[in-house]
Amino acid sequence: MSSRKEAAARALWSPAVRGLRAYVPGEQPQGTGWIKLNTNECPYPPSPRVLDAVREAADERLRLYPDPTALALRQTIAKRFGLTPEQVFVGNGSDEVLAHAFCALLRHGRPVLFPDVSYSFYPVYCALYGIEPQPVPLDESFRVRVADYRRGNGGIVLPNPNAPTGIALSLAELTQLLEGNPGSVVVIDEAYVDFGAESAVALIGRFPQLLVVRTLSKSAALAGLRVGFAMGHASLIEALHVVKDSFNSYPLDRLALAGAQAAIEDDEHLQALSARIATSRQWLVQQLDGMGFHCLPSSANFLFVRHASARAAELFSALRERRILVRHFKQPRIDNHLRITIGTQAECEALVDALRHILSTSSSAGAPISAPIGTP
Repeated sequence: MSSRKEAAARALWSPAVRGLRAYVPGEQPQGTGWIKLNTNECPYPPSPRVLDAVREAADERLRLYPDPTALALRQTIAKRFGLTPEQVFVGNGSDEVLAHAFCALLRHGRPVLFPDVSYSFYPVYCALYGIEPQPVPLDESFRVRVADYRRGNGGIVLPNPNAPTGIALSLAELTQLLEGNPGSVVVIDEAYVDFGAESAVALIGRFPQLLVVRTLSKSAALAGLRVGFAMGHASLIEALHVVKDSFNSYPLDRLALAGAQAAIEDDEHLQALSARIATSRQWLVQQLDGMGFHCLPSSANFLFVRHASARAAELFSALRERRILVRHFKQPRIDNHLRITIGTQAECEALVDALRHILSTSSSAGAPISAPIGTP
């Protein structure tokens, strides 16, 4: 399309869309032979019970709409977390659940607070819904300071553990955050909580402004099924349903509903996967430390690292040439860091071998990948 025709076509866009800077997901390569350590997917298969449930649901009933209330799944989640179905909302991945939360609960004409280094979808949602974003700087160690959130706001969104840093807040710190913001909705995004952090679900009964959002994409190994859910006071959940039913009454299909219910019921499998990944995470930290990397303390299924001398962008490219994908964010404060998903133990070992070769080759050639850098 010519530039003139393209400009004419874009003139038909809504004004609000023209200024959006959409979220950019991690690369999904075509073909085989890649080691994908860039999108925080689980490297192991989901529960066999999930696969059985999906197969059983794939029958002639696909001609019918699924349950718009997802009642069976909400009942299963409620039982698992000691809540009522009225305290549970489900959606097409936690991204959709978060989007509904921004729309339903955070549009008050006041700024929404979230960390300056965090999930990059949050400012996108703010722009989409006309919310003023107010990033709150992490400290020099990339940690959230709860006291910094004691200011006027229209809501708070906080991943725990944070992404991409992997650092988690304790339950005591989350309690302090909620106590300091009694008049604002506080959304705790627990996408990675199963890998070593404390969940805020235990605080729902004490704090009616708390909304906890989770996903089955990470610890349950169901990124391809697209299921997320939120838990909180029934009044917050009601607002999410109003937005959902004004947008799409059927966000989860029959296969997703069946598979998600089976995943929640097989908590033993989820715990086993999380423990296995935590073991590989500890091993990988030890190996990277020995090669001159600084790894932030992670309670997630990934590590956030920088090297003492090698530039992250060049390491990213060198790994990609070897068909190993990690994540590099080109933004202030973190452009010299890499986020590395914990893969299988074999994938972690392949990553370590590749990095050793890259670093030793540049050193033996007499020219390091880059000049030494300071600490953040």
